[in-house]
Amino acid sequence: MFRMWGKIWKDNHLLQDTVVCITDYRLSRTAMVFQALDDICYKFDLSKPIWLDANISEFQRVSKTRFTQDSFIETIPFDFLELQVIEEP
Repeated sequence: MFRMWGKIWKDNHLLQDTVVCITDYRLSRTAMVFQALDDICYKFDLSKPIWLDANISEFQRVSKTRFTQDSFIETIPFDFLELQVIEEP
């Protein structure tokens, strides 16, 4: 099972979090990451963030990244959205 943890942080306080499970193993890891991000954004009622080079690099190294205001087109009422892979098949 592929599980990703999404967290919204503001002023060093966790405001919201959710865990998304993807069980369709026919998908590639990249497709699972994008599907999980879509599900997390839907649950948090957010637009999808833009993957900047720093996000891609960090995610490839440690399976975790933070999306700040720079990654969103609209203004966000929090400091950052953090994604972390917590289980992979």
